[in-house]
Amino acid sequence: MVRHKKAGIYSTQRKELYRICCPSFPLALLLRNIQQIVMAECTQPASVLSVTDLTPHVRQLVLLPTEQHVAYEPGQWVSLKLPVGTKPPLNRAYSMAAPATASGELTLVFDRVMGGLGSGYLYQVTPRDKIMLSGPYGNFVLPHLLDRELVLIARYTGLVPIRCMLKQLYAQRQTGSVLLIAVAPAEDEMPFHQELLTLAVTHREFRYLPLVAAGGEQQGADLTLSMLRSLIDGAPKVIPMICGTKAFVRPLRAYFVGAGYDRKEVKTETYD
Repeated sequence: MVRHKKAGIYSTQRKELYRICCPSFPLALLLRNIQQIVMAECTQPASVLSVTDLTPHVRQLVLLPTEQHVAYEPGQWVSLKLPVGTKPPLNRAYSMAAPATASGELTLVFDRVMGGLGSGYLYQVTPRDKIMLSGPYGNFVLPHLLDRELVLIARYTGLVPIRCMLKQLYAQRQTGSVLLIAVAPAEDEMPFHQELLTLAVTHREFRYLPLVAAGGEQQGADLTLSMLRSLIDGAPKVIPMICGTKAFVRPLRAYFVGAGYDRKEVKTETYD
C-alpha cells in the first residue's frame, strides 16, 4: 500500500515531536513515537529477497534490511527512498503485510498505479537488488484492549496493514469476535482472498465479507455502508478500523460518528 506524501520525512518528525511534547499525549503513544523517531533517523539499504504477483495488479516484495532490524507493530509502514523522479530520492510509504520475524524480513504489498513513478520502479526490481528505506512510522495499530468486536474495513490494498494485524492476532490465539469487510475493484483483484477464506473456516469467531465495487471509491463506500447498517445499527459498540483512500474512508468514518462514536474511537488510515 502506498501513501503519496508531499511533506518530507523531517517535516513528519517535527510534527511527531510537537505531538509528544503535549502533556496530554498518551504514554503508550509517547513511547511508540520516540521509538519511531529514533528508527527514522536510520536510512539503510535492504536487499530484495523475492518478488511475487498476488493478483494481476498487486505485487509482493520481501526485503531484508542489511544494517539493523526494523522493529514494528502490525499496521505500521516504512518509507522507501526510490532513485526516480525529478528530485530523487522519491519517498514512498508501504505498510508491512506480515508481522515481524526473528530474521528481520519485511513483506511489502502494493498495487501498480498507472503512470506511477514509485510503483513503476518497484515493478522492475528483482531479487538481490537494493532499496533504501527508513522507519517504521504510523499509529494505525491495534488497541491494547480488545474488549469489543473488532470491525476491520479495507479498500483494495488498504487490506495490507489489516492482514498484518490478523496474522498477529491469530498467531497469538485471538479468541474475540472479528469482522473483516474487504472491498476490491474486481473479482481477480482480491489480495489474500484464499488465505482469508481459510481463516474464516478455521476460526469460528472470524467473519470475512469480501465485496466487489468496480465503480470506484463512492460505490465501494456505499456498498460497505449498506452492509454496516444491517450489522451495526442497534448493536453494541465495536472497535472500527478503516483503511483506504480518503473518498472511501471519510463516508465510513462519518457513519460511525453519526452512530454515536467519538472520532477518536474510529481509527483510520488513508493512502492518497
